[in-house]
Amino acid sequence: MPVKSSTPPHFLGLELSTEQLRATIVDEDLAVIGSEIVDFDTDLIEYQTRGGMFTTPGDAYTTPVEMWVKALDLLMERIRKRFDLGRIKTIGGCAQNASVWWTPESLSYLANLNPAEPLSTQLTAAAFSLLHTPVAQDTSTLAQSQALEAALGGPDAMAARVSTSAHLALTAAQAMKVREGNPDAWARTARVSLASTFLSSVLMGAWAPMAEAEVSGTGMWSAGGAGWDEEVLELVAGSKEEGRRFKEMLGEVESFGGKKIGTVSPYFVERYGFDHDAFLIPFSSDHLSVYLSLCPSSTDAIVSFGSMDVLLTPAPHYLPSRLYNLYPHPAQDPQEKRKYIAMLLSRNADVPRALVRDMYTKSWSAFDRLVSVVPPGGSIGLDDKLFSFWVLQGESFPFAHVKGIFRFETGVKVNEFRDLRANPRCLLESQLLSFRVRYARMVSSGLFYPSRPSRKPRGSIASSLGIAFDPYDATHLPRRILAVGSAANFPSVVGLLSDVFNAPVFVPSASPSTSSAADKNGVNGALVKKGGLLPTPSRESACLGSAYMARWAWKRVAKPEERRESFEDEIRTLLRKRWISTNGIAAADASAIIRSNTASYSQIHARSALSAPTAAAINEEDEDELEEDAHEKMGNGNGTSSYPHSPLFGSEPRTRTTTSSSSPSLTSALNTPSLTASSSVSTLLNGALSQVPTPTPGTPSPPTAVTLTALPTDDVDAQAGLLKVADSDNDAFMTYAAIVPEYCRLEGMLVKALV
Repeated sequence: MPVKSSTPPHFLGLELSTEQLRATIVDEDLAVIGSEIVDFDTDLIEYQTRGGMFTTPGDAYTTPVEMWVKALDLLMERIRKRFDLGRIKTIGGCAQNASVWWTPESLSYLANLNPAEPLSTQLTAAAFSLLHTPVAQDTSTLAQSQALEAALGGPDAMAARVSTSAHLALTAAQAMKVREGNPDAWARTARVSLASTFLSSVLMGAWAPMAEAEVSGTGMWSAGGAGWDEEVLELVAGSKEEGRRFKEMLGEVESFGGKKIGTVSPYFVERYGFDHDAFLIPFSSDHLSVYLSLCPSSTDAIVSFGSMDVLLTPAPHYLPSRLYNLYPHPAQDPQEKRKYIAMLLSRNADVPRALVRDMYTKSWSAFDRLVSVVPPGGSIGLDDKLFSFWVLQGESFPFAHVKGIFRFETGVKVNEFRDLRANPRCLLESQLLSFRVRYARMVSSGLFYPSRPSRKPRGSIASSLGIAFDPYDATHLPRRILAVGSAANFPSVVGLLSDVFNAPVFVPSASPSTSSAADKNGVNGALVKKGGLLPTPSRESACLGSAYMARWAWKRVAKPEERRESFEDEIRTLLRKRWISTNGIAAADASAIIRSNTASYSQIHARSALSAPTAAAINEEDEDELEEDAHEKMGNGNGTSSYPHSPLFGSEPRTRTTTSSSSPSLTSALNTPSLTASSSVSTLLNGALSQVPTPTPGTPSPPTAVTLTALPTDDVDAQAGLLKVADSDNDAFMTYAAIVPEYCRLEGMLVKALV
């Protein structure tokens, strides 16, 4: 057992995502000590997952729970070699939306782990009644979610009752499917944990309680935190008796996120050197942890790009609606006024972006430049804008029944745009306009205005356009956008995001490392591993948010006599203190940090089963060939270009990018067969996924020509670890405001199945 040390404490944040298991360690001042990652596809190739998942017929996405156990073994071995785990005082964590089904024997296994053996040899199949659990991407529960919603009186009634309307990854719907499709597993189950609680249970050596902030999104928790809704449990379990048993299976729920729920298991103390007094706090969801890592103000919105895009924003009071999901703030004192977080989610995110990249550009750098040179709406004209909707995976309300690729030109559905170059920009516009429209509808619901049940649009513009809000009014939109995720490192994405919302865009900067070991392994916070750059700790926002929450909770337990601040105030105070102590080093060489982040974008997506490989990056000769092909064959059908002065496709010289790619030549890169809305999307996706090669360990990520440059950033934002990368342009915003009514009209046609 390690001897207690008087050295300054450290705090561990864990994240169990779809693709990876991550760890980030911070010190008392929130400086990142180091980070470590276990990638499921490359580090645990024996499981043969793609993007950490298995895809089966019927839109079912599952993952082996034993792989998560083995990943924890590997992660702990790695961080033990680099860090003194005896200094860790508190452990926080988060995970994707998934569940783990334990057998009755598992409790004994957890309590009697042998430190001489790895976890994977002790928490075997006998500990789990469901060996392959559905994950966040699972969309096979349409029948169950619709049945549950209908039984509760429709989407509005369900949202008012359990804080959310039905969606395809709803835990209640997944549990109902397990009970209907796998009754043996249901009968063998003694405890059902969310994926985050599974992680804390293993670390604690006992079944851990779930956090209220996360269970509010399961579809089974009563609105306002009154407890499990017993009628919903009966619907899920199939009978009143089974409903009571299911309630016992779910266990207790902890409403205070900063509470100590237990100490680390003796297994981890003896095997890895943790302090036996190190304690755990309730683990939460990855989306909420991203929110915690950025500490947004009341007028901010967070946009997280990934396999699923998410928009998060503070909500001043509780008003559930089917238009959004509403969660209690995961880090607040019981004495505080209750705070909430509103979330908008889009499943069709990285999948369409990677597919469009492969179809029309073959590299992310070309994708970025193509988006930059194509005008808003894909056309210079005001009345002939182009629209596209890529609904490859089942969406939530109101798109639950919509699936396919839909393109519109001059208001008419077409199989392909006449100018193929418009596809990348129109895709991004569709994704971001969806958030902009849904955010405006969320405002119209009255969520942000407690004294006004419904915010009426000013004037008659909205009513004349047939929508519930004035698209030209920017006062209802966020004042700032905080962007995270790989796509946030692309100038075209952050620029478009700023134009659509008429707000400046900030990205998190890398935190200075105080560890010499970390400095040896990376530059500007980007850890080098397997020949390529991995994401910096600042980009692992969910993991960092969990570490921040662990630090916040430690003060409440270890120093109860000190004045308590809200989570956001305390984190901002600590970041400001660190800024002052380091003379502003936190933002030093910001451009280099962002360039390092961007360089890892291709590698990240190469590891993802939902994204296409990056081995086909275009070299200089390929880009020239692409330009000539585009100039000659992709104009208006007569060999002329719609954009004669384009720096990418026109005849004028452009700045060449020095690369060292040795990729084979890509002829006719843009003459890809078109995909029609009538094509089978499942066939399309399966075909795309089957072409993704297994990443080869040690292969460096290809060079990229994309560079995101930081703009002048105020000290207040820099102290909070934020860098401004795009500024608002009112003219560009007005251009997109003019597009919004037509976007809403076409969206309504899709929802009503008129096209």
